[in-house]
Amino acid sequence: MAAGAQLCVLIADSHHGLFEGIRGLLETTFGKVFLVTDKESLTEGAARLQPTVIVLDISYAAGDLPGLVRELRQCAPATKLVLLSVHDEPTVITSAIKAGADGFIVKRAIASELLPAIDAVLAGGRYFFSRAT
Repeated sequence: MAAGAQLCVLIADSHHGLFEGIRGLLETTFGKVFLVTDKESLTEGAARLQPTVIVLDISYAAGDLPGLVRELRQCAPATKLVLLSVHDEPTVITSAIKAGADGFIVKRAIASELLPAIDAVLAGGRYFFSRAT
């Protein structure tokens, strides 16, 4: 990704060890990587930074994933959303799709799937974890 140094990624995850690992992975490719650990900082950061991509733990939705996606789309309409979860059940993946996410991966596959997911959504596509992967 040649233009990676100009792109901004916002990571929203409350698990310190995990988001530090994600940050390290993304900093090798993207110029600006920001971290937030609560929903208020997420929406404020999305509005202020207008990131290229938000990598978001779905637990921030607190049961209202469509509402959170809508709120983020209002704050940062051009931002791509890649959701993370520890769950890979079809209902969770389907809810991410129905909510309007651009991508979804499970946390156990971050090392192998996060960068391909981001590449796919930046190219205008979508990327959703398959349990068969």
